[in-house]
Amino acid sequence: MNRIRKFIEDLIDLLRPRKAARIPTIMIVAAFIGLFIYTVYQSRAYSYLSDEPSTCVNCHVMAPYYATWLHSSHGKNTTCNDCHVPQNNIFNKYYFKAKDGLRHSYVFTMRNEPQAMMAIEASSQVIMNNCIRCHDQLTQEFVKAGRMTYKEMKAEDGMACWDCHREVTHTRSRSLSSSPNALVPLPQTNVPKWLSDITKRKK
Repeated sequence: MNRIRKFIEDLIDLLRPRKAARIPTIMIVAAFIGLFIYTVYQSRAYSYLSDEPSTCVNCHVMAPYYATWLHSSHGKNTTCNDCHVPQNNIFNKYYFKAKDGLRHSYVFTMRNEPQAMMAIEASSQVIMNNCIRCHDQLTQEFVKAGRMTYKEMKAEDGMACWDCHREVTHTRSRSLSSSPNALVPLPQTNVPKWLSDITKRKK
């Protein structure tokens, strides 16, 4: 126990800045914290904790996908997260959101998004599992199409739900240029009110 305590004390002593470097260290740490807070505010990172569909159009490339979802049958009863995020437990849900969100941030920041975006393997599995979750009674009792998970479908060389239901939910026309004038809710401005008022007065 004493060894552990001594190790922790030595580690703290090693990491603690010396008197001469204390003020510069505090300034550097404060700058990084400020930059982090500003980045979270500018990117509206906090909005991704919710299930609000309009959050998805924080990125302008998602406008056609939001518009096609909104005018589909699913637009009345579902949110984006109902289909695109695991619903088996809250930990898996937010882990997947964080992982997928970081990938999206990288792709959109580097401008690597394709003209027609397609779901990657992990997302396809989540989407199909959510199709089954919502339409379980339909596939089991009414149509009796059976229940096949995405992994089983891949192993058996079968068909995914969207191989037949191509118009659900985003229709066949879902590229960035297919609906350039799609009407979507605009994100709130990050410009402070006092600055916005000054700009309006100058006009």
